[in-house]
Amino acid sequence: MFTERLEQVSQRIQGTLALSLVAKDGIPVESVSRDTSLDLDLLAAELMSQIRAVSQNHQELSVGRVRHFSVTTDRFILMVSALTEEYFLLLVLETGSNAGRARFELRRSVILFEQDL
Repeated sequence: MFTERLEQVSQRIQGTLALSLVAKDGIPVESVSRDTSLDLDLLAAELMSQIRAVSQNHQELSVGRVRHFSVTTDRFILMVSALTEEYFLLLVLETGSNAGRARFELRRSVILFEQDL
């Protein structure tokens, strides 16, 4: 069920290497990937750990919860976008991809997943 939705979203974002539905604890629920060398389990755990740390800081500052988090490296653009308070999408893009378009599509994807989450 989630695989089909992940495929739909990933096909709308040019440069997608992987897309994963991740629980708040950092464990991927379901993933689709074009790059088998990516360790999505480890990547999801690390990024969710960073999001928890940032979220805690934001709560202390009373600025609200983290809805989107992105990191650009020399190899990838990594994006984590909240679907609900418990589930997130982790997107791995090729460098040079359109990050603005990717953020837009991740926001739109909430509609696809909201019934089942």
